[in-house]
Amino acid sequence: MLRNVAAVLLGGVHPFELGVVCEVFGIDRSDEGLPVYDFAVVSAEGPSLSTHVGGLTVSTPYGLDRLEEADLIAVPAGADYSRREYPPELLDALRRAVDRGTRVLSVCSGVFVLGAAGLLDGRRCAVHWHHADELARQFPRATVEPDVLYVDEDPVITSAGTAAGIDACLHLVRKEQGPEVANGIARRMVVPPHRDGGQAQYIERPLPRSSCDTVGEVLAWMERNLDQEVTVEQLAARAHLAPRTFARRFQQETGTTPYRWLLRQRVLFAQHLLEATDETMDTIAWRAGFGTAAALRHQFVRALGVTPNAYRRTFRGPQAA
Repeated sequence: MLRNVAAVLLGGVHPFELGVVCEVFGIDRSDEGLPVYDFAVVSAEGPSLSTHVGGLTVSTPYGLDRLEEADLIAVPAGADYSRREYPPELLDALRRAVDRGTRVLSVCSGVFVLGAAGLLDGRRCAVHWHHADELARQFPRATVEPDVLYVDEDPVITSAGTAAGIDACLHLVRKEQGPEVANGIARRMVVPPHRDGGQAQYIERPLPRSSCDTVGEVLAWMERNLDQEVTVEQLAARAHLAPRTFARRFQQETGTTPYRWLLRQRVLFAQHLLEATDETMDTIAWRAGFGTAAALRHQFVRALGVTPNAYRRTFRGPQAA
């Protein structure tokens, strides 16, 4: 159960990335029926540390011993984290935490701390695209995924840039405490409640958006008609473009192909139906555009690594299956 959360403070910490963890886990939202976490900012290098912003310091009474009772240890990003050394006591504490089942979560360059502790070995991990090559060079036993928002290799969760840190935190809340809690926190923060971890970090837009966004109109139609079988040729005709032009424009606008985009939206919709309804697998498969429960199961396992029944049990309890 996610109750006790500690954020690790190191010299040069980025205030915004530290603030991401404080915002999700450190604010009392009990007035809306949301859980209150036992939250602390823990210093690894003394009680008062400077951030990367000139003249700003952060003080805390908590030392590394506070990590021993945490259910989640978050490591925010900081200046020069890819080039510095870390206190051996911190690295030992992180290793002990993972050994006893505590989750660790990094935001952006905080992943270098996890790498220094040996926690990335044999695991997939995410980082801001700017640091991806350096992370792969320093930790060749890790599988760096430079294009995704976050990676959940339980008990190690890694995320890319600032907003992706919010996504990873809310993903963990969603996983541990259900969509209602995650959605409630997201609503208070005024952020999207759920972005798929596999979503691209950075979508290049070499062309200016016009007042008539034909690809955007097609995307909206596809979202409304997930149960429809469509081809690129049919989508291109709807956009009044040649198929090759449409496919190229779609890649520029979304960072993926029409098929992959549609498949991701279908999985997301199936997730919603599994979380929020008691509909049968056949009905969910039909509504989400998979056709059969077998096809739903196949694509769901490929995308999320769990079966639809297991996913439903996670969010609605054993009786829901």
